Amino acid sequence: MTQHQNSQTMKPATAAKKLGVYLEATPADFQEGVVSRGELNELQADPPAWLQELRQNGPHPRPVVAAKLGISISGLARGGVTEALTTEQIEALKAEAPEWLVKERATQSEVRKETVRIKERNAQRAADQAAREQSA
Repeated sequence: MTQHQNSQTMKPATAAKKLGVYLEATPADFQEGVVSRGELNELQADPPAWLQELRQNGPHPRPVVAAKLGISISGLARGGVTEALTTEQIEALKAEAPEWLVKERATQSEVRKETVRIKERNAQRAADQAAREQSA
């Protein structure tokens, strides 16, 4: 089987998502062009100043905002946060700790605990099944 020599490209929105940055805050030439896999790898390996600035100070896309707040993207929506936020705005929200944020953090914590419980249960079931098969 031969490898394709064509460079795989992606839309700027896809590249911004992979880089974890808010597309509308990227430079115009990034937003208007296409990004090759090689260019994406280069941006990740050696980020230019604009990318470092966006990653550090934002504005951040909703998945990044949610992660920094320790909640889900759905929790952001329930809390009324629909826009990209800067690091400063995120820190202010954390300091303010509105009721919705406290509630969403508690919900997210419960979801994580349940995920761990299910993973452990499934691992135990697999171990039990392997033991039964081995003894049969």
